[in-house]
Amino acid sequence: MILKKLPILAIAFSITLSFSGCGTTSKPGGGFNLFTPDQDMQLGQQVAQQIADDPAQFPVLPERGNEEAYAYIRKIRDKILNTGKVAYKDEFAWEVKIIKDDNTLNAFCTPGGHIYVYTGLIKFLDSEDQLAGVMGHEIAHAAQRHSTRQMTKIYGLS
Repeated sequence: MILKKLPILAIAFSITLSFSGCGTTSKPGGGFNLFTPDQDMQLGQQVAQQIADDPAQFPVLPERGNEEAYAYIRKIRDKILNTGKVAYKDEFAWEVKIIKDDNTLNAFCTPGGHIYVYTGLIKFLDSEDQLAGVMGHEIAHAAQRHSTRQMTKIYGLS
């Protein structure tokens, strides 16, 4: 009887073992996630590279010549990161880039913490607090690992 159940137990053990390396964490945004935080960082770096390689669609302002704008946006980022409430504060990149497009009122953050803010949004908002609210929202997406958790759901495994 036990010999008949052995193949089933071996399969169950193999499945359990294969998922044991999946990203479950006690940090916010935890729960079942097929991706590890390191994979979030790798994915974010790949997306950041694709953005850098496509200046027609994503005209990122160079830091040289725009030092004041980058200092302003980094100051806001640093205030958010130093609240003590951002998961992966020391692990993720948290790089900030400004995309020159005055017609787009948007910001986004890749997995692993690459933050992009459009000039249209910066010009539209009335205060630093409003921009901090938007940036905090985007940072939360990465810190909570929403992108990779959503990909896990799409694969039907959560």
